[in-house]
This record gives sequence, structure tokens and C-alpha cells, in this order.
Amino acid sequence: MSTRLAAGGRLLDRAKPVHFTFNGKRFTGVEGDTLASALLANDQMLMGRSFKYHRPRGVVASGAEEPNALVGLGQGARFEPNQRATTTELFDGLTAQSQNHWPSLEFDIGAVNAKLSRFLPAGFYYKTFIAPRPFWKHVYEPIIRQSAGLGKAPKEGDADRYEHFYAFTDVLVIGGGVAGLTAALAAAQSGAQVMVLEQTAHWGGRAPVDGGTVAGQEVSAHVDALVAELSGMDNVRLRLRCMGSGVYDHGYVLGYERLTDHQPEAGGPRHRLWRIRAKQVVTATGAIERPLSFAGNDIPGVMLASAVRDYVVNWAISPGDRTVVVTNNDDAYRTAIALKQAGLEVAAIVDPRPEAGGALTQQARDLGIRVEQGRAVAKVMGAKRVTGVAICPHAGEGAALETIDCDAVAMSGGWSPVVHLWSHCGGKLIWDEAQAHFRPDAERAPTGHDGLPFVTVAGSANGEMGLASGLADACAAGLKAAAAAGFDGTATAPEAEAPEEAPLLPVWLMPQGAGPALRMKAWLDFQNDVKVSDVQLAAQEGFESVEHAKRYTTLGMATDQGKLSNINGLAVLSQSLNTTIPQVGTTTFRPPYTPISMGAIAGEARGETFQPLRRTPMHGWHEKAGAYWEPVGHWRRPYCYPRDGETHAQAVEREINQTRKAVGLLDASTLGKIVVKGPDAGKFLDMLYTNMMSTLKPGRCRYGLMCSENGFLMDDGVVARWDEDTFLCHTTTGGAERIHAHMEEWLQTEWWDWKVYVANVTEQYAQIAVVGPRAREVLEQLGATGMDSQTFPFMAWEDRTVAGIGARIYRISFSGELSYEIAVPASQGLALWEALHKAGAGHGVMAYGTEALHVMRAEKGFIMIGDETDGTVIPQDLGLGWAISKKKTDYLGKRAQQRTHMTDPTRWKLVGLETVDGSVLPDGAYAVADGTNANGQVATQGRVTSTYHSPTLGRGIAMGLVLHGPDRMGEVIEFGKVDGSRVAARIVDPVFFDKDGEKQNV
Repeated sequence: MSTRLAAGGRLLDRAKPVHFTFNGKRFTGVEGDTLASALLANDQMLMGRSFKYHRPRGVVASGAEEPNALVGLGQGARFEPNQRATTTELFDGLTAQSQNHWPSLEFDIGAVNAKLSRFLPAGFYYKTFIAPRPFWKHVYEPIIRQSAGLGKAPKEGDADRYEHFYAFTDVLVIGGGVAGLTAALAAAQSGAQVMVLEQTAHWGGRAPVDGGTVAGQEVSAHVDALVAELSGMDNVRLRLRCMGSGVYDHGYVLGYERLTDHQPEAGGPRHRLWRIRAKQVVTATGAIERPLSFAGNDIPGVMLASAVRDYVVNWAISPGDRTVVVTNNDDAYRTAIALKQAGLEVAAIVDPRPEAGGALTQQARDLGIRVEQGRAVAKVMGAKRVTGVAICPHAGEGAALETIDCDAVAMSGGWSPVVHLWSHCGGKLIWDEAQAHFRPDAERAPTGHDGLPFVTVAGSANGEMGLASGLADACAAGLKAAAAAGFDGTATAPEAEAPEEAPLLPVWLMPQGAGPALRMKAWLDFQNDVKVSDVQLAAQEGFESVEHAKRYTTLGMATDQGKLSNINGLAVLSQSLNTTIPQVGTTTFRPPYTPISMGAIAGEARGETFQPLRRTPMHGWHEKAGAYWEPVGHWRRPYCYPRDGETHAQAVEREINQTRKAVGLLDASTLGKIVVKGPDAGKFLDMLYTNMMSTLKPGRCRYGLMCSENGFLMDDGVVARWDEDTFLCHTTTGGAERIHAHMEEWLQTEWWDWKVYVANVTEQYAQIAVVGPRAREVLEQLGATGMDSQTFPFMAWEDRTVAGIGARIYRISFSGELSYEIAVPASQGLALWEALHKAGAGHGVMAYGTEALHVMRAEKGFIMIGDETDGTVIPQDLGLGWAISKKKTDYLGKRAQQRTHMTDPTRWKLVGLETVDGSVLPDGAYAVADGTNANGQVATQGRVTSTYHSPTLGRGIAMGLVLHGPDRMGEVIEFGKVDGSRVAARIVDPVFFDKDGEKQNV
């Protein structure tokens, strides 16, 4: 049976039928339908089941606030659960399945939960936790886990593509209703760059449905004119199907654009995530109609009055042949009038206000509609759809006066401004007693880093519910935002006319004196099955905080995030606590405004691009040279360069010997390079590093240690001072992003007023280490003169020209040899690398890999982050007390290192280890001790952190952490091997080679 009206439907193209399936049944809609309107057009009132009691659920709203009509959309690799039928645009071939039932939507065995409702009150699952453990573990837990969640998780990989866009604008307007468009025009006429986001497929919001005139023409015509004018302006960008997902600090906004959901055959990305930086944000997000609470208000066919109006006007749908409208305000009279004008019967308007005499009331009476004032709904009859309504005096306890036959109920409890985006970034709310809603408090607006507001609210989102007042407010908001962004202009809101409305009557429960039987059937949260009696029980059991009551009852925790239920729930809680709604407060609004796809969050980061391999400018050269690759963080670095017939160990030995004897080259481009700049840069680095950096002179370098706030060593590297305000911090290869984030976190959360800027420039520079006794000669061959130790001392840096390339050379060493690290723009890296090989050919130059690097640094006793450290090691454990400043009063980790555990004399300390027989100790092997530990295992007194065969020394060497190690030089201890055998090793100085540093300082 079709419920499509013969005429009307302003969003439809009736000449284009669209075929789709729902639960395996084939249906037909028309272009312009949503899935919800198409299902209603086919008289499919039942669309899902509630979460807890599996009660029958039909559509209750027409937009993003819909809590009931959630479906699984698509099939296979394009299946996605929990999609709102109300916001899903119909397309040919659409496949949808209802959720949360078995074996079918019409007959769901889970509905037995409703029969057990007295045993499943609010918080029942928490109370099961205190049952005897075995009973909980084997009875309750499996049932609750099986019942948890809505919909089914996709089983196949997502077949669609997604992307991220970045945008910068002066004024961002979120909401493309008549208020948002008005604000955008005012701002754009001031000269500002303006971007407008509208989450639906159509401009104008509710105004074209609600009626009225603007500038002497119908609202819809005025909207068309506004869009045409804005579209013709070069400084305006308009985006439909693009939701303002979240507003964050300092004008950072996420937009969520659905590109091809409505036309999957079009190809291209499905969703786009916009990362927007705006000087000013205007939220014109409108308002959401509240339901009313009365017995049976969840039965399919009970809908918001505004939604009924939308389905009639936009999609020419008859939600019912005979409708009862129940309302505490004048706006719902528009629905009764729209139904009557569409040729449908309005059985009655039930209005609890004793006297309601607005223009809309009179218009309804003139159309012959029965108006029952001072009345309330006692209960709605029906099971899987409405069959009737019992009405009673609102001031009574629910004694029915009469029953009215009907097949739809349109309810309205007033309107709540959409304040979510305002609240995301810290905006506060104020209670509007006259309109019974929370609205933004302009005196407590979100502020940016300069302390000035950066968010303005416009129209009904600001509590201005009238057409004329909303347009005036929006025009002022647009001008205000433009002025705050640096653009002055003038604009006047157009004249608007709409019927005057009488004040609403706050009604949170019908009837006013409803007893327990009715309260247990009056629903607040339709998806999570939270009733009025549940909130009252939470208050009775001591959950007086609104956040506690929310979690105890699950009110507002459904996928609609309380868009319909929050205010009614707060009102019931306040009445239960005998206090006011403002004193109860609100729950916390968090982004996103509505759920966004995981694919949009990931963007292009999937498959091979999920974690792209990073390559240095010399990567291709390494491949041709036969490099054996080692993963280091996101990079691939050459482990060694084996030649024909060589093992990896032989290749490493050759590379080390050549470097120690003559010259070797290392691609060090992967080392982290972070620029720290600003007047407070020195002060900032003094806090980050254990040693003093502010005293470092320009042109010099200093080795530094960086600890977490817990005192543990997290990174090390050489810091170079470029000028008075600029430092370059070298980090480990795997630590660049982590240390950059560490710096940003402290600058943004603790030292936000310091004048410091940090930038990760790791990939901007190629860096090559020229290492060995002949390093200086090779560089001089390429035109780098004055490289001697007097002119260019150890731990200095200078700008030079090498092979005709401008370079910055750091005289630092991680091998213990004469060494220069040359940094050039990444585009010049390969050219310099090849020039160095050509110049060093006479010395037998060869590239060496990471393993040779590790062996040579171990020979010198240099630590390696991740080898000598494991997240529990402090600098003092490694004998690095010399790198901890005695002059500084503080640095990150200083106080933590003074804790008893950190100063415990039994902490293991770093030493060198040499096996008695010259063999190589197993990596990670533990030094055994007498007796057993607390777990009954063999006691330990140390562990190996790094172990190698040293071709320079001709024997195995190792570094390790050993109990009282520095005091036990020469002592032999045993280390356990996996096969149960043991190997003896002598404790020695960790510096095995060139202890006085003569080779690196030459």
C-alpha cells in the first residue's frame, strides 16, 4: 500500500522512479526520497528494534537526530551498519537491512525482554557485577556480551576511497539554513573569505517547510536568491552534504563531506574530511524539536510534529490518514495545518496549555480542526503501529476522558538550540526560562590564543526562534565575525513575516500527575529504552550528578547522543531532586556531532599508504648497491652492503675495517632534525634536556639527553645552535615524530605563553656522515678547505661549499673516528653522495650500514636509545651524570629522578662486558646470581643491552646493566643462554676503543 500523496513533495522528481530493497523485499521510491521517506511511502512503518527491550521502533524524526531508524546499508565490501534512514539519500539499487532482531523484524524473540522489564531496571547490569564471581562469569557475562552493540560489524575490507582536504578561510559558517546563508552574505559583503557547510543535500533548513515571507516573497524563493548571490561571489565557497563535525581550539574545525553516498556509481572518493582553519566561526546549526513523554510515546507512528510536517511537505508522505497532534507550543499547529491542507484528517490537537490563542491556533480552528486545551495524552494504543490515543486532563493523574481513533501522533515539546559545536570548544550555556531550553551564553564564548572569542552563534541555534528575529540575529552575527576577522562592513536583515506564537508551557511528563504505571511506559531515550521511571530511580539511588545519572541509565548514550532525550531527561532528574534544571546542568557535548566513517578519518592511509615507507634521497643508490634493508621506524635503512659471496657478518666487518682504516660514508638522512626557534628557544630547551642548552654559542654543538616527566631517558642527540634564537635538535631515527609531538605537547599545555616555534624538518635535508682518518682529505678534494681541527674544531658546525653544493657541516662523531656530517637540501643529497664516492675512490671509500654504525658506536661505549634504554632507564644508570646540569633548577624528569626508587643504590648500572673465551654474548641475556627471586626463578644481577663481534678488537664485546657494575671492574660473572648453558664474561670499562678520543679529535 502506498501512502504517497497525489500532489506535492517539493524535493521529489516523480518522473524518476528508484528501486531499492529493505530486508530482502523490493520497493520503489522516487528521486529525492530519503530511505525513511521511501519506506514510509510504502507503508513500512516498522524499521527497527530498540536496544534493551527489542521494542518495535518506527521513524520518529526526519534528520540527523533520528534514534530509531538505523539500518545496515550495502553489502559485502560496501556494507556499513547503523546508518540513519532519515539522512540516507535514496539511489537505485540501494540495499538495506534492519538491525537488532532475530529471527525477523516483525517477529523478534528478543522482545521477551520487555516482559522481564521489572527485573531489568536502570543499572541492572551494574548490579550483576556484584553477584558471586562464578555466577557472573558463566551466566551474566556471556548474555550481556552477546547482546551488546547495535548492528553487525563489517567483515570485509572497505572497497571505497576517502580523502582529506585542507582549507583556510576568514569566516566559516556551519549551517546552510536561512540564518546561515544570511550570516554568510553579511560576512562576504564585508570582503571576508567565507566558507559555508550544510550537512543536508538542500539549502534553506527548515524555513521553506515552516513558511513565512522574507522581503515580500516566499521563504523558499528567498533561499534560492541567497544561494544564487553567494554562488556568484569569488570570496565564497559553498559545500552541501558537508557536516561541521567538531569545533576545536583556535578556529580549527573538522568538516565531514559525503561525496558519493547518494550516487555510488559516480566513482571517486566516497567521503572527504575537511581540516579547516578559520579566523572566525559562525554556528547556524538550527534547533531540534523535543519529544513529549507520555505512555506509549515510542510506538511506531508517534513522530515529532516537525518530522510529520517534513514528510508531508518535502516528500508528499502521509504518515497517517488520521493524526492526533499533541503539543505544548504553537509551532506544532503548523503541522496540523499542513496535514489539513494536504487533504489529511487531523483528529484533534491536544494542548496542555489552558489558554492558547495565537494566530496559528486560530488558523487551525478556522480550518475546522478540533483543539483540546488543558488536555494531555494518557496513553497511546497500539503495538507495532498506533491505533488510537486516550486523552485526559493534563492536571490530573491520567484518568482517560475519551479515546480518539488515529494511526499517527505528531508530538512537540518545544525546541532546543543545537549548541553542540559551541560547546565543543568550551562555550558555556545559559538556561532560557521562557523557551525552556539551554542556549549559548555570549558572555562566555570560546576564546582563542589571543583571549578573544572566535565563535558566534546565529539564528535559532542562538535561541532566536522567530523568522524575523532569527534573520536579524544572523545578519549581526555575520558582520560581527567579519569584523573580528579584520573586515568592516554594513548589512541590514531583510524584512520577514511569520505568525506570532503564544508562549509554550514546559511539559516534561503527560499528564502532570502521572502515576508509576504511566511513568514506566513513558520513554525518554528511544534507542536505549530509558524511561521516565529509570531516571527517577537513578535519583532515588543517589545518582544525583547528571553525568552519573547518564551512565547509570544510559540516557543520551545512544547513537543520537541525546539530541532528543537530554533536555527531557535533565528536567525529570531536576524534578526528582527537587531542584532547577540549571542547577542540574548539562552533560558534556563531544565531537563528532554525528558519527563519521572510519574511512574518512583514515583518508588515503590504507593498504600500502597506511604507513608509507620513508626513503632517503639516496634510496635508489642503496638498492643498486645491493643493500640489505633494516626497518627503523617508518624508514628502511641499509643494514649492510653484501658483495658477491659475502655473508652479512663479513660485509659488516669489511665496512668497519675500511672506515677505521681510511674512509666510509653513512646515509644519516633519517636522523630526526627539529628546528626550535624563538626568543624563548633556549629556555625551552633547558627544560627539555638534562643539560644546559641556553649557554650554547652559535656555531657550536652539544650532546643532550631528553627525559620524560617520569625521569626516564627517552631520546638523545646533538643540538646545534644556528643563531641566537634558532637551534637544530638531532633525534634518533625512530624518535623524530615522537619528540616533535613531545615538544608541541609541552608548548601547548604548559608553556603556551613562551615564544617558541618548532618544526620537524627531517625530510627537508639529506645528511651524510663522512667518517674515517681520510675524511678530511676527501672533503678537501671537493673544495671544502680549512677543515683542520684548529679552524674547524670538534663539536662545531660551519656553512661550507662541498662539490659546488651549499652545505652545513657538523663536526660530530658517533663512531669515534674523525667525522663530518654534511647536511644539504634533500634535492641535492644524491648528487653529494655520488660526488663523495667519486672523490674517495682513491682511498677505497665505501658506504657502511646501520650494523657497522652500531658496532663502532659500541666500541666507543656510546649508548643507543632502545638498546641501552627500555623505558625504565635513567641517565644516572648509564654513567651519564656528566650530562645533567648542576646549574639548572629544573628540567623535565628532574624531580622524578630524585624519588627513592630512582636513587636506590641497587639500580643496575652500565658497564662493558668481555667474554672470557672471546665469544659473543647472547643479546638480552641475563646475568645469573645466587639463589632465587620472589617468583622462585633463578635470581639475576644484570642483563646484556648490546652485544657484537668487534673486528677492530678481534673479539666479542658487549654493554650491559649490572648490579653495582662500576664498582666490580674485573669481576667475572655468568650469563645464561637459551639452551641452559652459561657463558662467563668479565666486567670492564664500557669504552673499548680509543678511550681518550684522540682519533675523533684529530
